[in-house]
Amino acid sequence: MKNIIRQIFSFILPFTVLVLVPLSLEKDIRIKSIPTFIVGICIMFFGLYFMVMTISAFMIKGKGTLAPWSPTKKLIVDGMYGYVRNPMIMGVLAVLTGESIAIMSINIFSWTIIFFIINHFYFLLLEEPLLLKKFGKEYLEYKKHVKRWMPQSTPYMKE
Repeated sequence: MKNIIRQIFSFILPFTVLVLVPLSLEKDIRIKSIPTFIVGICIMFFGLYFMVMTISAFMIKGKGTLAPWSPTKKLIVDGMYGYVRNPMIMGVLAVLTGESIAIMSINIFSWTIIFFIINHFYFLLLEEPLLLKKFGKEYLEYKKHVKRWMPQSTPYMKE
């Protein structure tokens, strides 16, 4: 029961980033163009797929959640994490980009850029040093082979 409550609370941040902030930024939420709406929705579903796959990996393989108060116990280096170190954030960025395209919102697109910059520095200054401290050589080896933001064409294979 305690684990379920932790998992539910771990979705507060994504909900805030993907729903509450965009709703607060954009007052004119309407479809302005059917083609751009369709493209935006497709990008959003792509991003949601990334998020579901990575959050599932956190819970199943990592034995934790995406929330900092209930982190994973194992370093995840396969699946989508074999291609890029931060696929969950890539998924969030795709959803936000899709939202901005779907309703043609410069405000939400600006939020997408701000969110990326915040996360870049968060990973650089806080999360990566914590991962290095927690997982040591295993994380260093992974970091050496998998880029932070640019997905690679072939997955990392742990030796």
